[in-house]
Amino acid sequence: MPIPQQLRQRLALPVICAPMFIVSNPELVIAQCRGGLIGAFPALNARPQEELEIWLDRIETALAGDPAAAPFAVNQIIHQSNQRLEQDMEVCIRHRVPLIITSLRAPTDIVPAVHEYGGLVFHDVVSVRHAEKALEAGVDGLILVCAGAGGHAGTLSPFALVAEIRRFYDGPIALSGAIANGSAVLAAQAMGADFAYVGTRFIATREANAAQSYKECIVESSAQDIVYTPYFTGVHGNYLKASIRAAGLDPDNLPARDKTAMDFGNGAAKAWRDIWGAGQGVGAIADVPAAAELIARMKTEYAAAKAALCSNGF
Repeated sequence: MPIPQQLRQRLALPVICAPMFIVSNPELVIAQCRGGLIGAFPALNARPQEELEIWLDRIETALAGDPAAAPFAVNQIIHQSNQRLEQDMEVCIRHRVPLIITSLRAPTDIVPAVHEYGGLVFHDVVSVRHAEKALEAGVDGLILVCAGAGGHAGTLSPFALVAEIRRFYDGPIALSGAIANGSAVLAAQAMGADFAYVGTRFIATREANAAQSYKECIVESSAQDIVYTPYFTGVHGNYLKASIRAAGLDPDNLPARDKTAMDFGNGAAKAWRDIWGAGQGVGAIADVPAAAELIARMKTEYAAAKAALCSNGF
């Protein structure tokens, strides 16, 4: 289960930071990469579309002067409502983005273009069927979005999904689902993944583009404060109940909605800004540090967990 060389270099921990809608911005990505983690943001966060070039220039310039910085990634949503996809990919190809993370449909048309300049493509999956389709498209790695993850999470236990996919795939896997500290990163590796995929924990950092009330809500919440619903995007996702109540809705009685409601157009950011996504790992989050402080803490936790595991006699 080797980590590709172009991603392994300069990694301080085997972590890919999840690209979070609205929340992930250049400041957060730069801090994540400088800390030795793979930072990431969704292309759609750069609004208007012309901002994407500016964001990439900022990130590349900041990291160019830091020989210890890890690579970065850009997330592309492959859906008919994302009318920016072709233009955004042209910008990413021009900048030779090291890692493209794709979501929803298999990236059949994206993989060849990224491979042509030497980049890699990892794809989000929630099931074996989705994994098989992504591998048929030629992706370089899979991101298993399991139960408890923030955003558009799946329902399968990570133990189940990792084991089933490892029966036919020995390439890079990133594991997502309530990973909020260094010991959980080690657990993801022990389970058979190559990377931990960490999202919600970075919402509660100073650099994240999230309202202070959002960050405080994460600190104050536990797993029981998360609701899993398709209401807001047409695809099941995990959200903070408090934000749903604040919008005048009952989180325990939301109407049904199907995939026809999915919309990744230019109006989506405004529509979703006050509905706060978060994973079930919120109960492990107790503060809002700078990203560098959080990453240093995760490194310490990871090392301590590894030492404790090796010294327990098994």
